[in-house]
Amino acid sequence: MNPAILLTGPPGVGKTTAIKTIVALLGDRAGGFYTREIRAQRRRTGFEIVTLEGHTVWLASRSQVATFKEEAQLGQYRVNLRGIDSFAVPALRRAEAAGRVVIIDEIGPMEMASELFCQTVLDILAGPTTVVGTIALRPSPFAASVRRLQRVQVITLTPDNRNQMPQQVLDRLLLN
Repeated sequence: MNPAILLTGPPGVGKTTAIKTIVALLGDRAGGFYTREIRAQRRRTGFEIVTLEGHTVWLASRSQVATFKEEAQLGQYRVNLRGIDSFAVPALRRAEAAGRVVIIDEIGPMEMASELFCQTVLDILAGPTTVVGTIALRPSPFAASVRRLQRVQVITLTPDNRNQMPQQVLDRLLLN
């Protein structure tokens, strides 16, 4: 069975940076999405979803004026559920259908606010598709259920291993 490798670690350790490096190494063999911080005047104001096909949509915003057609409140952030369901989920499904390595950055609290996202992740992980992604370190029932899946390998990213990890992940993918 193809691997499902999920990187975890504390915020700011470099999970998304590692994912972006893995995506660059895989080239057109990868599909899915990653998330990116939005900053204004050195302050994080939100996040956006970036599909590997080049589409971008807001994931979450701190702005009091941010109103998404379908949203959830998570701490200081308004989460764009429609963006997750209309951009991230289809990007995952297209990657799966094309037989690409499915990139999921990340399985985190904001994304988990979408029931469709959670079901899609479980569906993809139940299938044969190779998956590389990130998963929140913070415990949650959904993240715990993902971690328990037989083919899921969780690797903790640290400042000591983060620079070598993209190549190590790629090596694991090529061995299977």
